[in-house]
Amino acid sequence: MDILWLCVFAVLLVGYFALEGPDIGAGMLLLFLGRTPRDRDEIVAAMAPFVLAGEVWLVAVAGVLFGAFPAAEGEVLFGLYPLVVSLLVSWIVRDAGLWFRRRADGSAWREGWTAAVCAGSWGLALSWGMALVAMARGLDEPVIALPGLAGGLVLAALLAFHGWTFLSWRLPGRMTGARRSGWALLASGAAAAAPAAVLLAAFAPWLLERTASAGALGVLSVIILPFAPVMVGAQVWTWRTFGPRRAADRVPSFF
Repeated sequence: MDILWLCVFAVLLVGYFALEGPDIGAGMLLLFLGRTPRDRDEIVAAMAPFVLAGEVWLVAVAGVLFGAFPAAEGEVLFGLYPLVVSLLVSWIVRDAGLWFRRRADGSAWREGWTAAVCAGSWGLALSWGMALVAMARGLDEPVIALPGLAGGLVLAALLAFHGWTFLSWRLPGRMTGARRSGWALLASGAAAAAPAAVLLAAFAPWLLERTASAGALGVLSVIILPFAPVMVGAQVWTWRTFGPRRAADRVPSFF
């Protein structure tokens, strides 16, 4: 049972970077690729249908960590406290920007929240990269250090590339000279999720030592696992429904 929940945790964490990574990367590139207000509206509309669906994976990651690995949860949150705060603040800023940028007229209002989307996305990418490096170095090491900053920049670059590939796939013709196939998007997703996969492989024994009791895992299995097909099915529906869009079909979304 403990191996099963380790696999579930691994799938959820890797899935988060692969499926929410495009939104983070697209947000990072928003001010660089969106040269006009309409360009920026188009990019936000392209990423909007995938934001909440991708964030579900992070919520599931937190739920599994709390429920299946309660001892690890405390050590991770305490050891990475500054980065956890940075992740939460960045998440709030990015989502606030997405929700509020079209709630009022005026270029200043719109551009201010657009900048918030970009800043929050960069914060998420850098904070995640630093957190992964800090865990790899050991939770007793300083979390704000040169190796962590380097790791943050590497993950930010991977997520930015994933976002660029996603926009090339989602908005055909938008990215000049880009590879627009779904295979390119799959490859960039694998690259964005690779750091988390490597970390999990190294930390598997550490996590297994902090697994909840067999009884608790059994209860979690009965309560949570039946909903896994629903979450996967929702992801499949989202990606099949909101595929590449022709130029004539690109209209601003609710965001």
